[in-house]
Amino acid sequence: MFHQDAPAYHQKLAEEIRDAAARLLAEDVGPGDITAQLIPAGASARARVITREACVLCGVAWVDELFRRLDATVTLQWKAADGDRLEAGQAFLELAGSARSLLTGERAALNLLQTLSATATRTRHYVDLIGDTGVRLLDTRKTLPGMRLAQKYAVGCGGGHNHRIGLWDAFLIKENHIAACGGIEAAVREARNIARELPVEVEVETFAELDQALSAGADIVMLDNFSLDDMREAVRRSAGRATLEASGNVDEGTLRAIAETGVDCISSGALTKDVKAIDLSMRIVE
Repeated sequence: MFHQDAPAYHQKLAEEIRDAAARLLAEDVGPGDITAQLIPAGASARARVITREACVLCGVAWVDELFRRLDATVTLQWKAADGDRLEAGQAFLELAGSARSLLTGERAALNLLQTLSATATRTRHYVDLIGDTGVRLLDTRKTLPGMRLAQKYAVGCGGGHNHRIGLWDAFLIKENHIAACGGIEAAVREARNIARELPVEVEVETFAELDQALSAGADIVMLDNFSLDDMREAVRRSAGRATLEASGNVDEGTLRAIAETGVDCISSGALTKDVKAIDLSMRIVE
């Protein structure tokens, strides 16, 4: 899959950061910030960004790029890095430069930080719940529109792992694929013919499908909405022949019990699609 340590990943991430900064400025500033024009053009200011709640920081490079595009003379001094835990009330960023520029970039910067930090924070919370089990926590493609790679990066900052980035870097054979291909064995065989170097995952809903996926040589088998007892039985049947991924009905109340069944990884769409923005605030201090 498209791992975060791959050169291609870093290249695409850099492109995403540049594109996101340009897009957000165009969206918010448009032809110009008319309210900022109330401030004398030559006025300078210093500002501080704080978090009003405990969180895991994410989004530093996006904010750096945003202000670079808006006004390269603005200086940013970060007091924390992506992946760091912040306490409520903690100041983690100081900015200095044109007062107009600080206020013009404020909302776009905070929107980025509050969303990506929310993803990183939720991920870290889930990872902490299962940290001693050795089970890997995976994200999904259920990301906010237009924020796929950014949220996948945030999951990594929270200690989670990326599932496939999109439809192109791994096979995930689901119910409709199986039906259209004529069965699990046929689907896996064709996947190997198309791109032998890519991992092949099969989603299963029954033990019969599990046995078929194992016999077909699937690299990963997703156990879709299996009960805890059925997960344990799937682990026994698999006996290490494939990586087992649990999916469905995953939340902070069920996560630990799922991890204790012996599966290898757990995927959760809640890491990216159900996040609540972190409460951040920027204040002019002088």
